[in-house]
Amino acid sequence: MDYRDAFQAEFNVSRETMTLLDDYAALLRKWNPAINLVSKSTIDSLWQRHFHDSAQIYQFQPENSCHWADLGSGGGFPALVLAAMAKENSPETRFTLVESDLRKCTFLRTVIRDLGLNAIVITARIEETEALEADILTARALASLEKLLEFANLHLSPTGTAIFPKGDKFQAEIAQAKANWRFDLEEIPSKTNPTGAILKIGGISRV
Repeated sequence: MDYRDAFQAEFNVSRETMTLLDDYAALLRKWNPAINLVSKSTIDSLWQRHFHDSAQIYQFQPENSCHWADLGSGGGFPALVLAAMAKENSPETRFTLVESDLRKCTFLRTVIRDLGLNAIVITARIEETEALEADILTARALASLEKLLEFANLHLSPTGTAIFPKGDKFQAEIAQAKANWRFDLEEIPSKTNPTGAILKIGGISRV
């Protein structure tokens, strides 16, 4: 079984959603040489390194969440994978992607248009973007947890949830963040990084 088939089996994804993700993968491979959306070393392992890593976040969304915001979206991970999964399961869920690189924004809008996703792209720096009041906030490989909490404080609704995948230094980042922030934290083991975790965070406030 290859990684694509394993992905479909693990997340119980329909053929229609897999077609969307296949189209997304094709666009990534087409655009990547020009604007470096993902590392060249991972382009041949998209399903394992990027699609699976993004999709595992989907199950942790709270009920009745209608607005999902993703910061520093880059090549679209995790937001576009999540939006493709939501298209069939919860089509009312809308996604807002914030990205400052104009070329990457053009790519993101192309994928959204071609796949018919319920998403928009804001071309701006995160700190200069008007408060998004998101129900869920994600960011992947963007900044330290302390910086992400600063962004969450700006863009997450008071009752919202932040979901941040983190690598092997996540414990040190948590300790550092607690010097300036109070937050409720759930640590969930990552399925794609044995030493990493998905941090599910709410109740964010400054110390």
